[in-house]
Parts: sequence; structure tokens; C-alpha cells
Amino acid sequence: MRAGAARRLGAAGIAGVLALGLVACGGKSESSTAAATVDGLPITHFDSGLKQNAPAPNLDVTNVSDDEADKLATATIADVEAYWGEQLPADFGVQFEPVKSLLSYESDGPNQENGCGDTKKNVNAFYCGADDSVAWDRSVLLPTMIQQFGPLSVVTVLAHEFGHAVQYRLKDQAGITKATPTIVKEQQADCFAGGYYRWVAEGKSQYFNVSTAEGLNSALSSLFLVRDSAGTSATDQQAHGTAFDRIFAFQLGFEKGPKDCAALNMQNIQPRLTERPFDQKDKSNGDTTIDDDSVAALKESLDAAFQGANVTAPRITDDGGSCPSGPATPPASYCPGDNSVTIDLPALAALGKPVDSEAEWNGDDSGGHGDFAAFSEIASRYTLGIQKGVGASIDNANAGLRTACLVGAWAAVASKRGKLRLSAGDLDEAISDLLRPDSLVAADVNGKRVDAGFTRVEAMRTGYLQGSTPCTQQYG
Repeated sequence: MRAGAARRLGAAGIAGVLALGLVACGGKSESSTAAATVDGLPITHFDSGLKQNAPAPNLDVTNVSDDEADKLATATIADVEAYWGEQLPADFGVQFEPVKSLLSYESDGPNQENGCGDTKKNVNAFYCGADDSVAWDRSVLLPTMIQQFGPLSVVTVLAHEFGHAVQYRLKDQAGITKATPTIVKEQQADCFAGGYYRWVAEGKSQYFNVSTAEGLNSALSSLFLVRDSAGTSATDQQAHGTAFDRIFAFQLGFEKGPKDCAALNMQNIQPRLTERPFDQKDKSNGDTTIDDDSVAALKESLDAAFQGANVTAPRITDDGGSCPSGPATPPASYCPGDNSVTIDLPALAALGKPVDSEAEWNGDDSGGHGDFAAFSEIASRYTLGIQKGVGASIDNANAGLRTACLVGAWAAVASKRGKLRLSAGDLDEAISDLLRPDSLVAADVNGKRVDAGFTRVEAMRTGYLQGSTPCTQQYG
């Protein structure tokens, strides 16, 4: 985030966006369909990946090896071809044709070639329209992703690349021309990958199992890793999208299916895209130190945003995150007894350190998830105080999702107004935090988190894009 102009927000301007849609809800026995499922599918926990009894793929792959990366890659291609063999005729009336060639290569090994040129030092996976081929780097890219996020990371990357082959087959039905911005092509491909994942999650794949909790978390984390750098413009010729944008498209495909993916164009994605350059006034490129001053600015932003709730706003104090009068959930806790948020400032400052991209790519935990990750943790506990004030539940799954939704709604306000404003990349920092197993952003007052990262991210995204009203309509 960045410190903006020192002027105060007009309370009426923010209150109209937040809090007015927040109404009292039921008590402890309340349950939420949204929290109990992932878009209607039960939340499941098991090891995701290649099935033990998966058939051997009948594919001709140039330069293929017998290592794990190639086994996963070839199984993925065979699987997505089976999926599109069903979906293209059913949804678009198009007969499916497999890609003409497949190439496995080592970016740090002997050079290979396809219709798009040399592979030497090309740490990538890609679809090449020149010869209708899919290629992947089995020596650096895929092993790196497997090490960090498990076998489904390979599935995610190659399902996306095959989405470009689908665009090539759909032609006018996908609306893709030489003039189509890259970001549209990438959004469609992420969306197509999400549609394929729904098919796998429904148990229709011969090759893969995916749980709707840890398995889908792995898929979303893979998209997070390959996001564009903060400050990239959506109009850049190489733009693939922020993690927020890419996960939105993936979830759209998972929830709606390929027809909605093919309908994506610049007109309908532009209003929700978050990818943008840094503001010229943002001298620190969005990196704000988590200290007493920035927490005070956060409190001011939250107070103004939720003023329309007409309840007493929680205090924020640096008491180590303890809560003598209630449940402690350090590094930030909401204490219902005295309506306060207590924080462990040093721990939040460590969480809020800038993301180390090199360490992230190498799988090293630098501990820093960015300033907005830390601010979101505090904001989540603050919104529990607002919810309690209007009589809403704060100790069940509904409360966790409602909290994430309200954090998203506050973030939308903070993106436009106030002393503390969102910067390019901040929403990705929130996504990073939401996917952590110990995140508080979608947790109730006791720190109990909603199981599925997919649902956590969806709740925050709903609040950011639609405001506070759906936070109670959808999450009780």
C-alpha cells in the first residue's frame, strides 16, 4: 500500500459502499453452504495427483524422458485431450483434433526446436500456433513447480497452455484475432484450465485425483507463482495477469464452464482487471513499513469505511496479539469483551516485509508476504468487531467467509480513496496470505479457518468486486 494525500475521506462516500449492507445474522448453529462446499462440490482432503492405476498415455512426445516431470506432463496432455474431446463437440459443435506435436526439452541441456524456435535457456511451457504444438521444460520449470506446489502444478500449467490450443480450434467462437490483447488470450486459457479442473474434481478423469481443499489450493498457488510482476500494465504485450486476475479467470471456468471462458473479451474483463503500473506518486512501489504510523493510518481507513454501520469501532492496540478476555489468534486477535483488536506488531512487520521474488521462485521462505498481507490480517479482526456490533455471528464458518468478503470490500474503497491506498500488487499479497494455512483473513473469532482456499479467495474477491451487500446475502 502507499500513503496517499493527507485529506480525510468523506464518511458518506465510503459508508455507502460498506457496512450498510451488513445485517444481523443467526448464532452458533448457523451453517453456510458456501463454507461447506466448493461451488456445490463437497470439501475433500486427500493426496492429489496422478492416480496409481492411471493408464499409460498413448502419445508421441519428442525427446521424452522417464522422469516425474515428463510422466505428469504426458498424463496431463492425454487427460486434457480427453476433456476437450467431450467439451468441444458438446459446447461448441466443434470436432476435437489433438495437437500435431509434443516436445519435452531441457532448458539447461541440448537445444531442441519447434515451430517457435530454439528451446535453449527457455524456462517455459508454451503452445506454439506455428506448428500446433505444446512444449515444456522438464529440467527447470516443471521440477521447480513440483518441488513447491506438488504434482498438480504441472497439471495447472499445461492445462493452461492447452487452453491456447483450444482457442486455435475454436477460432471465431473464441473471438481471438491477431489484434486480440494478450491479456484476453491468457484470461481465456486460465478459464479453460479451470473448466478442466472441475471435470477432474467431479471424478471424471482417468489420470488425476484432485481434492477440493489442498488440491485446488495447489492449483491456485501455482497460478500465484506465475503471476506478472507488480507494476505490469494489462496492456503490456506479454501481460498474463496478476494472481488476482488469473485466479478469477480460473474460478470462472471452474464454476461456469468453457462457454463463459470463450466469451471473455477486453470489454467484459477490463472493468475487473487489477493489473496496472505503479502510481507515479508511489515512490516506494507499494512497500509500506508496518509500524505505529501505518497501523494508525489503517485504523483511520477502516473507521471511515465502516462508519455507516453505526456501531462503536474496535480499538487497535499493540498488546502482542493476546486477548485475556477472549480467544487469542496472534499475530492479531479480536477481543469481544472490550471490543479491541490486539496485535503483535513485530510479527506483523515480519509478515509485511516485501515479497522476495527470487526466494519465492526458489521455494525459500523469506517470511515476507507484503504490507497488504499484514494489513489484511488486522482488518479481518477489525471487521469481526463491526459484525459483532450489528449482531452478526462471529464464531462459525459464515463469519470466516463474511470476514474475508468485508476485507475485500474495504480494499476496494482503499483502492480509490483515503490516506492509505492500495498499490499495484497489493491484492496479490492478500491472495498470498489467504492461501497460507494459518491465514486469519477468512477465519472466525476463534481463528478457525474455512477449509478450502478456493472458497476463501472467492469470498474476498466477491467483496472487492461487488461491495459489502453480498457479504451477508451469500455468507449469512
